[in-house]
Amino acid sequence: MTVHIGRALRTRRSLAGAAAALTLALLGTLAPTATAGAADTGPPGAGPPGAAPSGAEDGDPGPPTGSGPQEPLAERGTLSPGQRAAAAQAFPGPGAPAPAGDYALAAGSDLSGRVAALDAALPKQGVQDLLAQANRTLETGGSCPDPFGRGDPVSGTNPALKPPVATVERYCFEQDDSVTTEWIPQAVTGVSDAQEDEAWGAATRTVLTGWYDNSNPGRENGCTSGENDACNEKGVRVTFIDPAARAYRHVLLVWPYYNSYDNISFDAVHASESPMQNGIHAGGMVWYGNYLYVADTFNGIRVFDMRYIMDLNPDQDASVDDRTPDGLRSNVRDNRQVGRQNSVWYSYGYRYVMPQVATWQLSSTQYNSGSSSACADTGAPRISYLSLDRTGTDQLVAGEYCAPTSGLPSLGRTGSWPVAELERRSGPVAANTSYFLPVHQVQGVARQDGTWYFNQSHRYSNGSVWRARITGGRLTRTGGELRTAVGPEDLYAEHGRATGRAPRLWSVSEHAENTADTSCAASGNTPCGRVLYAHSLSTLQAAP
Repeated sequence: MTVHIGRALRTRRSLAGAAAALTLALLGTLAPTATAGAADTGPPGAGPPGAAPSGAEDGDPGPPTGSGPQEPLAERGTLSPGQRAAAAQAFPGPGAPAPAGDYALAAGSDLSGRVAALDAALPKQGVQDLLAQANRTLETGGSCPDPFGRGDPVSGTNPALKPPVATVERYCFEQDDSVTTEWIPQAVTGVSDAQEDEAWGAATRTVLTGWYDNSNPGRENGCTSGENDACNEKGVRVTFIDPAARAYRHVLLVWPYYNSYDNISFDAVHASESPMQNGIHAGGMVWYGNYLYVADTFNGIRVFDMRYIMDLNPDQDASVDDRTPDGLRSNVRDNRQVGRQNSVWYSYGYRYVMPQVATWQLSSTQYNSGSSSACADTGAPRISYLSLDRTGTDQLVAGEYCAPTSGLPSLGRTGSWPVAELERRSGPVAANTSYFLPVHQVQGVARQDGTWYFNQSHRYSNGSVWRARITGGRLTRTGGELRTAVGPEDLYAEHGRATGRAPRLWSVSEHAENTADTSCAASGNTPCGRVLYAHSLSTLQAAP
């Protein structure tokens, strides 16, 4: 990730219980600072969530109020210096079992009623048609930058270069997406996550990437006349990619709400909770069935529904406003407005928007601070990245990005939940088990057939892939370090059991090429570049 401020599985219960008991004994009572608000609440004056708006007018007399706070926040807490020292003393070390209770989730906002109201107001489009009408070209080969390079020196005392592991697929985006500083790619998932048979209709190789708005996260006062459209907080966009057709299309994620005139509308997804986090970092996501699960670092997981991708330009002629089912019109030329404004629908210039339908909120108190990448080893974890494990019972796997310090020595934790429990969208969901990570600065995790794969970042040097398995009740590294791209992010495992394709481990590199930092220059051993890439799982498994 560009700025790291906002960023498992059988175990022995006796070990986990002992670790939990020791931590609690040393910490004593932890003091939460605030309690999350009630689920499914809207901004002041908003219509009743999930119900038809009362007293709705034919139009909006003026610009309506914004969507306000979008989610009840996970409970916040602080640790005193003494409690932090006690937690550091209780840290059981890399790979040790961690209390699974810290990963517990509770159902948050159920926005299905609001999404139904949007569905009545706007046309929608399916994933297959969206891909068929993809408007951007996916590049490959010599057209793409090379974020792998020749490799870094083996060590500070050994100048020999250690080359990165080979890729089996590598793609890049159009030039404006490759060099933009407004949008930074983070998350990766695909149709192998979505369906066991790895097909979504005729689409059998679809990959999705998630990007967060880096230009202006957290700002709520909109654009002034002298600013370009990057002044808006646009939140998160998801890119639907067809590698076979070399084509892709962006979709803006949105939050549905009733505006101050009781009309259904939407806003870009955001979380203004400075200094905890500004905006949604979307460091990981998983497409599973109809749903897209997106990481919300300090709060939990946001859920979007693939069946409700709204199309604001169905005639594919952006020069003319389209009539919408609610009798209004939509405009995709104006990239400075979003939602329903003065009886016109806007989407920051994007043709497609996908509304949030539900939330899973972390139940434990959140002791992590957004001003530091060091992590508390107790309480709610950060949700820095997500992946899916389809070996056995389908599990959603999460983990933390952490840069430890002497006072906060945790390397981060990883935990998982049964996806079937998340699909019901009600009540609490317990994690299976969790472990402390065996390495730090992890940007992505994937778990397949009992092996964990971790992407570790080193700023503008080659990243690392590490492998681990449960050995003696601990998550233990197996084999050595494998070098990968500069700036590696989230991981997605394409298992290939249905298609016969060799299994792949996908990721995306975040840094744009030609950065001003000389350590990332194109002439160096480890140049930067923003690419979507895959390693062969068999190659990773066979490496020493």
